[in-house]
Parts: sequence; structure tokens; C-alpha cells
Amino acid sequence: MTVGRSELRRDAPDKVTGAARYPADGFPAGALVARLVFSDQPHARVVALDIERARTSPGVVAVFTSADVPVNEYGLTLFDQPVFVGLEHTGRSPIPCDVSRWEADNIAFVVAESIEAADRAVALIDVEWEPLPVVADIDAALAGSTLIHPENGRDSNVYHSYKVCKGDIEAGWAAADVVIEGTYEFPYQEHAYLQPEAAVSYVDDAGRVTVEVAGQWTHEDQEQIAHALDLPRDDVRVIYPAIGGAFGGREDTTLQIVMALASWRLAARGERRPVTCRWSREESIVGHHKRHRGRVVARLGATHDGTITAVEADGWLDAGGYNYTTNKVLGNLHLGVAGCYEVPNARIDSHAVYTNAAIGGAFRGFGGPQAAFVAESQMTKLALALGLDPVELRRRNVLRDGSIGITQAVMPDGCTLPEVIEACVERAGLDEPLGDAPAFSPVASLAPAEEAVRRGRGFACAFKNVGFSFGFPERCEAEIHLHGDDDDEIARVELFHGGADVGQGAHQVFVQMAAEAVGVPVERVHGQFSDTATSGDSGSASASRLTWMAGNSILGAAEEAEKRWRDGDRPAVGRFRYTPPPTEEMDPETGACVPNFSYGYVAQAVEISVDVETGHVVVDRVTSAHDVGRAINPALVIGQIEGAVVQAHGYALSEDLQVRDGRILNPRLSTYLIPGIGDIPRRIEAVVLELADPLGPWGARGMAEMPFITYAPAVVAAVHDATGVWFDEFPLTPSRVLAGLRAAR
Repeated sequence: MTVGRSELRRDAPDKVTGAARYPADGFPAGALVARLVFSDQPHARVVALDIERARTSPGVVAVFTSADVPVNEYGLTLFDQPVFVGLEHTGRSPIPCDVSRWEADNIAFVVAESIEAADRAVALIDVEWEPLPVVADIDAALAGSTLIHPENGRDSNVYHSYKVCKGDIEAGWAAADVVIEGTYEFPYQEHAYLQPEAAVSYVDDAGRVTVEVAGQWTHEDQEQIAHALDLPRDDVRVIYPAIGGAFGGREDTTLQIVMALASWRLAARGERRPVTCRWSREESIVGHHKRHRGRVVARLGATHDGTITAVEADGWLDAGGYNYTTNKVLGNLHLGVAGCYEVPNARIDSHAVYTNAAIGGAFRGFGGPQAAFVAESQMTKLALALGLDPVELRRRNVLRDGSIGITQAVMPDGCTLPEVIEACVERAGLDEPLGDAPAFSPVASLAPAEEAVRRGRGFACAFKNVGFSFGFPERCEAEIHLHGDDDDEIARVELFHGGADVGQGAHQVFVQMAAEAVGVPVERVHGQFSDTATSGDSGSASASRLTWMAGNSILGAAEEAEKRWRDGDRPAVGRFRYTPPPTEEMDPETGACVPNFSYGYVAQAVEISVDVETGHVVVDRVTSAHDVGRAINPALVIGQIEGAVVQAHGYALSEDLQVRDGRILNPRLSTYLIPGIGDIPRRIEAVVLELADPLGPWGARGMAEMPFITYAPAVVAAVHDATGVWFDEFPLTPSRVLAGLRAAR
């Protein structure tokens, strides 16, 4: 039996020793070197662009611009972005390409013999801009005096909206004895993955334009490249070597299209040397999207006994200059802003707006953390207003089997929020008094005064979809080859799967599931992963879906292969495309739909200490409880919980991306402060429940995003418990906490 065992990851020795091959490690000798040139203009029109001096500079092989792209557009869910901003328009895209709407829009791609030659050429590109008004934030976007995408035919920068109209909202307010109101602001977050963007491209022996890059969905990258280059999909190949983190930051394209374009165009000229490109950390922070900043204005009503009667909310997400996955992230915010509770009456309106600020996109939790910050802060405030224990209020209202959700659909079987809450309460000892503060020193040379330290607890719970939502056509493919002699023993198993291992250990889990499905020791399973030439479409490594979807596809492929084995095929080949139960798009007026086929559930308790003289917050203990259905590899599950908590810790307390007039002001890790080893919670306790998901492989359900979602509201609640002061925006940097404490005094 391999499922349920903490098998050592096969890639661990290479990653520990440095032998693992990442995209930046695969630069062959003699390869060409490329530089991608950003516009450095949040909002401006190209008046003139002259690349002649750059093109003829010594050591330069080629300079590519908008004139070289057959279909100058891309976008994961909406084609609204040009590959290059420039003067040349191919006529194959309705998007005007002469306007930069983001400081990291591309204007040219320089390919040279050396990095020095490429850098010299970049400096020789002559471009003249006509400045346009910068739409800096949500307020400016809603003012509507400047439209960022007038070509879409709208008279507003609001370009995507959702509604929920459930029950009778006026009756809900009439029944409420207590009403809580709040306006919540949530910030950007930078992914800060270890490996900045890098890629190698070439034309392979089969004539396919090939890009080796880090991403989250090889087949979607392939589709984006094929679309822009106007090529058949089979003429494009995408390979993922080792990936140094992603967290949603690699879901949209960065280097994929421009690298493929360069090798494709150069091959047509007879130049077949590989092309390489590597971003600096500063280029990475400026050049890829962020977790969305946004705002929600919310109201919550309840009776004296704590029964929720009504929820009302208006939300906005700042997409930046292009959509990326904003429309999908907005859906998750919209679904989660009412919380994981039974709400009989609701009116929720959510909107995505274009601005010229940093692009918003996928990031661990995908709208869930923003929604939970609103919903859970409202619930804790309601509990205090009613004189109820915050956990007890949640017990009385939480979703469970048979509950009707905010979209008027019955929750999928296996809704275990009540069990998860109780497990968290028991492990965290929430029924016991909070102990004294452990000694801490926020300033290395100076301990806080004993009387300045306040202690507090916070609690939050949430749910999060497993898999793609709102009618997106979910699928996942696997292929298994069984090798052996004519006897009945399977000597070797080959697994072909496209799923991306972005550091979470997915490929190890795939191998374990394949071994379990076929019934052989795990040592007999050999995997070939994340190559469009050898594997079918797996879907993305996102939405906490990959173990759930891949496991079901592997089970199906194993069954097909075993049928052929019994028929005498050697090797016996099984291919399977798993399709889960369908979901539905939201009704445009009511929001009614079946939004998801499965969920993961989380409850967290946080204990903190606050130095009220400096504003420093130290997290002493985190108890994070999860129903994972079945832990395929328990050690990896615990690693995901601990890693998500640490990442959420930065979001809640220290990571403060500064964006002004469309420009990121702190694109370096020296000024954008992710937590170091001395900053993270002192103690993280993972509570793992295994209450089977009826549809999950071996009962497993996705869980990788869930530990992130509840952390910020739990910390904010703990700070209020300690100080009596609410914070409706974060991160809770010392300066923000101190200012809030002083204002409250």
C-alpha cells in the first residue's frame, strides 16, 4: 500500500544537492541571449518606435516587435492584451496595440550573441510616447473620466460583474436585531517564488517550436503560443523542467510567447541556435501579476440568538490594465464574501475594474483570502455585538450536509465544516484560558516592557472550491503503460501525466497513486511529466484540484491498462480522460447555479502577542485544522499547511507592495519584506482529518490553498482581542498597528 504513506519525494535529493534542473539551469553553451523590453509606461500611446540602431548594433541577431506577431493578442480567459505594444497592427486582433496600459507591457524582444550585446541594443531602442491620464486605483477607475479599454464598447472601466439575489433582502433586514457594517480594504501580494522567470526555446527534431519554461498548465501555454503565432497546436511543444514555486504567479504567460516567437522566426532564417532569457528579481516583481487588491463594503444582520438573517455586499477587484484571471478570481470572491454560512437573504454585487496599476491575477486562494477577510471579520464583530463566543456563533450558522449555499445550490455531500471547527477548537484549547505571553523581542537589541505586551486569540473558518468553477469545462488526462513478460507479474509501470509539480510534490503523489491503482510497489512506477509531446491535458496546477483530478484520471487509466493486460497486450496501454460532475455559470440576475463539485474546509485558531508601544505583532501559535479526505502523502499535506501559513503570515503582517501612479515602488526583496525564519509563527500545529470526499480518489479532497484563506481574519481578530482595536485593512505592519492604537486612544 502506497496511498497514505509519507514516501520520500523522489526529487528531494536533487533539490537538496542542487542537481535539479530548472529553466535557468538549462542554458546550453553557445545559445543566444534575449532581453524583453518593458514599456515603463503605465498609460501612454506610442508615437514613434525605431529599432534600427538596436537591430544593427554589434552582436545583435534580431529585434522582434508587434510587426512580427501574426495574431498580436493573448490572455488566459479573455484576449485583451497585445503580445507587443507598438505601431504595427497585424489586423488579426481587435485590440489596439499602440497603447501601453501597464508599466510591464512589452515593446521589443532583443536576441543577441551575449547579454552585454543585448543590453547595449536595448539602450538603443528609440521610442516616443504620448502620455495618457493614469487611472491609478479603483476610485479613479469608477470615476470613468478615462477609459482604459474603449475598444470593448463599454462606457465604464467596470468590465465584469456578478450578482447574488437570494430570498427577500428587505425581510432579512427587518428580522435583524443587530446589524454589522464595515468597509474592508485588502492589499496586493507578490508571489516571491524562489525562481524568477527564465526559459529556453528552440525548434526540436520534429520541427516543433519548443519552450522549456516554468508554468502551471503546459497545454494552456501551448494554446496561447499557438494562437499568437497562428500555428497548429501540434506544431508547438511546451516542457516544464523543475519549477521553483508558482502559487498562481505562473498561471498566466510571461516569456512563453515571445520565446517561441523568437525561435520560430529565427528558424525561418536558418538560425537554429537555442534562445535563452532570464529575468532579474526586479523584472520578475514588475513583470508578473499580483494578488488582487480590492475593497468590499459589507453588512451582516442577525437575530439576538445569532441566527443570520441577511448579508449585503458590494465588492471591487482592481484588475490592472488587463484581465488575466480577474473575472474568475472575482467569482470566488463573490461566492465567499457571505462566508461559509447558511444565509437566507442576500444581495451581493461584485465588479472587476481596469486600472493602470499592477496587474491582478491568480494567487493561492484565488479570491478566497479576500472574501474570508470580509466574511470572518464581520462574523467576529457580530459575535462580540451579541455577547456570543465567536466559535459558538459559527456553530449555529455554518454550512453542513444538506445546506443551501449562497447560489441556492445544495452543498456537495461530505460538507464537514462542523467537524473541522470542533477539531480546531479541541486542539487549540479554545475552551481554556490564554496563557502568559512567551518572551519576545521585536527589536533585536531591546525587549518590550512587560506591561506593554498584550495577548489575544482569533478564530476563523472557511471553505474553498476544489476544481474549476462556474461551468468551466473541467478535465484531466492520464496514460499508463504496463510492462512485463507473459506471466501475470507487472514488472514496470510508466505513467505519463501533464500535471505541473510547482514544488508541492505533485509528481511524487502521482507515482504513489499509480502504484496503488495498479497494485505494485512504488519503486516500479516511472513517471514522465509536464511535456505536451508525451502527455495529455491535465488542466492547471491550481484551484486545489491537481491531486483530486489527477488521482481520478490515474485510476481510470490504470483500469483501462489492466483490461488490456488481461487481454494479453504487452505493453498494456491505458488512456483515460476524467470529467467530474458539471458545474454551472451563475445566473446573471440572481447568481443561482451549481458553482462547484467539491470543496475543502479549514478552521484556524491564532494566538498573538502585541507590543503596544511599537506596534509589533508576534504570532505565538497557529492551529490549522483541515479535512483532506485522505492524505495521499501525509508529510506533504503537513508541509502544505505549514507553507501556506507562513505565506499567509507575510500577507497579513509584513508584505506591503507600494504602487503609485501605476508604478511599483519597491520591486526588490530588500524593501518588499517576505517573512524570514525569525519572523514566522513560533508554533504551527497541523490538524489533519480524513473524512472522505465521496467523489475524490481514495476519498482525497484538495487542501493546498485552504490554510492561507483564514489566516488574515484570524490574526486581525486576535489583535482586536488583545487591544480592543479593529483593523479593516492590512498588512498589520508595526506602523499601521501603532497608528491604529493611537487613533483609538
